[in-house]
Amino acid sequence: MLTHWIWLAHRPGMGARTRAVLLEHFRDPEAVYYADEAALGQLGLSAEARAALLDKDLTSSEKILEDCQKKRLNILTFQDAAYPSRLKNIPDPPLVLYYKGQLPDFDSEPTVGVVGTRKASAYGLTVAKRMGYQIGKCGGLVVSGMAYGIDGMAMSGALTAGAKTVGVLGCGADIVYPQSNRALFRDVERYGCILSEFAPGQPAAKWTFPLRNRIISGLSCGVLVVEAPEKSGALITARLALEQGRDVFAVPGNIDMPTCAGSNELLRDGAIMVSSGWDVVSEYEAQFPEKIHREDAPSRQRAYPEEVLRAAAKGEIAPPRVAQTPQIPGEMSLLKKNLEKKSIDKEPVRAYSDVNVDLSRLSEDEKKIVSSLKGGQRLVDDVIAETGMTTGKLLGILTMLELKGIIKRLPGKQISLKQ
Repeated sequence: MLTHWIWLAHRPGMGARTRAVLLEHFRDPEAVYYADEAALGQLGLSAEARAALLDKDLTSSEKILEDCQKKRLNILTFQDAAYPSRLKNIPDPPLVLYYKGQLPDFDSEPTVGVVGTRKASAYGLTVAKRMGYQIGKCGGLVVSGMAYGIDGMAMSGALTAGAKTVGVLGCGADIVYPQSNRALFRDVERYGCILSEFAPGQPAAKWTFPLRNRIISGLSCGVLVVEAPEKSGALITARLALEQGRDVFAVPGNIDMPTCAGSNELLRDGAIMVSSGWDVVSEYEAQFPEKIHREDAPSRQRAYPEEVLRAAAKGEIAPPRVAQTPQIPGEMSLLKKNLEKKSIDKEPVRAYSDVNVDLSRLSEDEKKIVSSLKGGQRLVDDVIAETGMTTGKLLGILTMLELKGIIKRLPGKQISLKQ
């Protein structure tokens, strides 16, 4: 039976969605294997797919099974009890997963996909490691793509916190990719899990990474984008997360840095703005009360200097800037005295207590949302139902109101006015 699972999972000429339809129709891969041309002809398959399914040669499948035994790869099929329900419920789930290490019980874990650009800035690398560390410390499970840059740094942060982490590869689970992450690969294999839907020996290619991305989002409760340019695989993962009904979080970045343009655009479009791992994990506190705990994880968790310098040497990030030369004490004292003598020419900031006064500065849609929150904190879904706005539109306006300091997000997808 396992050979038939491998046979169906790697039939050419069809995608994962078609394989899922076949499995639903015939109930198991062995029945698909023994289906004749007449039975397959009723399903509206392409000529290429029918030809692949009528090829009953199991030699390649047996070879994959043999390779898994030699390379100590475990195999998880769609009908196994350990197959994650979250992943099973996406439109195009992989029929077979190959993995090394300890497979977590994803459905009982607050799993967070952390993704971003390979050519990250020093800021991005530092934030990614900090986020991975804090998510792990607070009880979350970090899932990422093992790529150089944001992915690898987030996983490194989770390992530093003593937490498990999962790497999803765009190649066979027996291949170290990229080679520069060999040490991380060994650590994740030992203390976490490395998995892939690709057969052992399958090299990485441009077409394999989008397929990998749907697994990262499919395993996760939500996806965090740390730093991503406008054209980035991380944005594909964020889009897939939305299509799969997952939350999307993003870290604000420097508006002048091209590597932050895509992640900042996600915030404009309604992604949840976060600045710590707790901001992410707390969204699932009600769902996993026994797993999640607030941990005052050090906010200064940084990428190791050699990691940043190595990236700069390869041209993958800009060289870190040297700190500016400090002013001499005499100059600083004079500057302080001059500032003390100057009056500040602006009105004092008022506390946000008079909602009616502040409403005059808002758009009509912003006014609707603020009015709906006068009675106290509410679920986002309830505000959507009351205002009649689409989810995407409301989330985008919430981000603007949050940036203006008018509302605040609370755990459990709730929001309230900021007092």
